[in-house]
Amino acid sequence: MRGSHRIIVQNADVKYDFSVRRNITILQGDSATGKTTLIEMISDYYARGADSGIDVHCDKKCISLSGRDWSVLLSTYTDSIIFIDEGNEFVLSHEFAKAVEESDNYYVIVTREGLPNLPYSIEEIYGIRVSGKYAGLKPVYNEVFKIYGDTDLHSDIRPKTVLVEDSNAGYEFYRDLPDKQYSRVISANGKSKIPAIMKELDDDDVLIIADGAAFGSEIGRVMKLLKDRKHTYLFLPESFEWLILKSGKIDGNRIQAILDNSGDYIESSQYFSWERFFTDLLVRETAGTYLQYKKSSLNPAYLAIDMRNKILGVMEHIDLAPEKRTGE
Repeated sequence: MRGSHRIIVQNADVKYDFSVRRNITILQGDSATGKTTLIEMISDYYARGADSGIDVHCDKKCISLSGRDWSVLLSTYTDSIIFIDEGNEFVLSHEFAKAVEESDNYYVIVTREGLPNLPYSIEEIYGIRVSGKYAGLKPVYNEVFKIYGDTDLHSDIRPKTVLVEDSNAGYEFYRDLPDKQYSRVISANGKSKIPAIMKELDDDDVLIIADGAAFGSEIGRVMKLLKDRKHTYLFLPESFEWLILKSGKIDGNRIQAILDNSGDYIESSQYFSWERFFTDLLVRETAGTYLQYKKSSLNPAYLAIDMRNKILGVMEHIDLAPEKRTGE
């Protein structure tokens, strides 16, 4: 499955109207906000159809999944949108993550805790907004391409320490960046380690860079820590590869059109997360050129003046190399 899909679920009392855009959507929020009601309506409609008094409108089949036999049931579902209510502990398992990765379904999961085995975007974490009889989804973390922290963004952030989720090409870019004004670069060696490292760092102009496309399981913990840190900032582009593609140096308009409508190009059965798609796209587009990209180690061409300045130019309000030059 790919693309965005609008879902309307309604009965005589309430109407839900929202869209899902990626393979994993997370619903959060306190009790009595309508999350379980939505799942129950999906389940009732699937079991009894029109006799349920519920209407479900979507271009894909909507199904509720629960219980001990979830894996048997899930193996029979294809090209569907699967709804899972909180309390189903199988969503925390490696077995479930593998099943999601290998399927062509989309998943809407109600949970109050992070799901570390699933690479979901911070853009696809929602609460339910109710207005009278009508309910839609509202983003919980609605600005991937922004900086989280105590700043009015009227001046650029110039960090002293940069903490990077990556340990390969992305980390090497920030570590080896010429003219960098920060004194320390730290690799977290994975998104799950970022909260622990944050606790060890002084709140002294720290910039955290992570892949927003797969950082959903950690964003809650990180945002809680940021509340007590006035000089720590969080920058969450889709991925390092997305930054390179967004720079415009790789086949300009054609690539930008893909980035503007990524969901139309990303097949859920092929890409567990959008980060993987951007990596594959960059590898394909640069194969056999001087910009040939490998995730395992950084091609030095990405540190050349024009290239690095294009990448840094995508990072709005962040000044990592104030001595930027325009020529050798």
